Amino acid sequence: MLKKSIERLKLEAAESGKGTLKRSLGAINLVAIGVGVIIGAGLFSLTGIAAANNSGPAVILSFVVAAVGCAFSALCYAEFASMVPVSGSAYTYAYATLGELFAWIIGWDLILEYSVGAATVGISWSQYLVKFLEKFDIYLPPQLVMSPFEKATLADGSIVNGWFNLPSILIIALITAIIIRGTKGSAIFNVVVVTLKVGVVLVFISLGWQYIDVANYHPFIPENTGIFGEFGWSGVLRGAGVVFFVFIGFDIVATMAQETKNPQRNMPIGILGSLIVCTVLFILFGYVMTGLANYTEFKNSAAPVAVAIAHTPYKWLAVAVIMAILIGYTSVILVDLLGQSRVFFSMSKDGLLPKIFSDLHPKFNTPFKSNIVLCVFICLFAGLVPISIVGEMTSIGTLLAFVMVCLGIIILRKQQPDLERPFKTPFVPLVPILGILTCVLMMVSLPFDTWLRLIVWLAIGFVIYFFYGKKNSKLRREQGEK
Repeated sequence: MLKKSIERLKLEAAESGKGTLKRSLGAINLVAIGVGVIIGAGLFSLTGIAAANNSGPAVILSFVVAAVGCAFSALCYAEFASMVPVSGSAYTYAYATLGELFAWIIGWDLILEYSVGAATVGISWSQYLVKFLEKFDIYLPPQLVMSPFEKATLADGSIVNGWFNLPSILIIALITAIIIRGTKGSAIFNVVVVTLKVGVVLVFISLGWQYIDVANYHPFIPENTGIFGEFGWSGVLRGAGVVFFVFIGFDIVATMAQETKNPQRNMPIGILGSLIVCTVLFILFGYVMTGLANYTEFKNSAAPVAVAIAHTPYKWLAVAVIMAILIGYTSVILVDLLGQSRVFFSMSKDGLLPKIFSDLHPKFNTPFKSNIVLCVFICLFAGLVPISIVGEMTSIGTLLAFVMVCLGIIILRKQQPDLERPFKTPFVPLVPILGILTCVLMMVSLPFDTWLRLIVWLAIGFVIYFFYGKKNSKLRREQGEK
């Protein structure tokens, strides 16, 4: 099977000058990027869902279990990122260990995850913006916040059709412009956004702590109802499956490897550091939320944090939480678009996609053409398609990438044990195997329609690979293979 050697990847990582990405990111930037995509609106909703339906106050244990599951994959990512500091993340790692076809599958899979994810988050951002403005008696025309396939009933009973979702288009275009200006500028913007977002979370924790009612923690692990996953220890595990999706995002840090200063040191810090920071914040957040209100109050609530805030005198926190969600979504869009364009960049450099996706801006050294093409594509979805059709991109793509990375560590340790590894995953093959098992269990639990979307998308990808990518593969041409 055609593979790209580690030595070749190291040479690509050492390249500099015209046509290469600029190394401008430090450890703090990488941690901020990881925290920026991990802490999203999911924290403000999934915590309550898991507590009400699965684990009760023991949702903080669910966070611990989910974090441990992520840590297995994070440790494998960290070894690869320190050893092969090249843009592309799991795509690049698969190219070196599992071969070109598997690399294409992962790369194509990541494209779906990041693109649809960014469009969906953009639509949700628009919906939260409408709610935020309404609290200040500012009302946007409904025609400009809906797709043409959606309708709204006005106060007078009349029904209007949407034209396009203008706020979602504008936020995606704005973030694209920031990214094109340069990764360092994007990183600075992301640090500011993450600081504000984490600040709101810390304010909620510090102010809410004073009004915790310890009676809400009893029973800490509610008795199982007789159904697996509904409270008891099985509920803690099912809750871990729910909140697992809140953690997903640290892998995007690995797509920034080729733009990182001293990647052998900073990539492991960025990947593991962002996971640790978020785990601590999530546990504290869950502890305060379930301490302010009894877990049963979160049942069927779309805004569980608002339920918790109602038990404090700080009603203004509800507005702050919506603002945090807006800020959270903004940083998620930024990191999704960054990660997407870097995967495109790597695949294009390898000849598997057209050269337009790896052309760099003469001044900013960013893949601006790729950014613009992506912006148009994602804006069409975000502006013209309802969120119910676009759908929230679930974790199946990410989990598949996690499995490939964990498997790749086992293969590479056996095939090339003497390679220099600045960071080594501990207890190999145990840690990668546990990572694979955890991710496969998560994938099996996902609904059929999620698998169906993945299969259809991969089928389209196979057609493109066999009719374009395989014929134009640089590595395949160099080695004279057909």
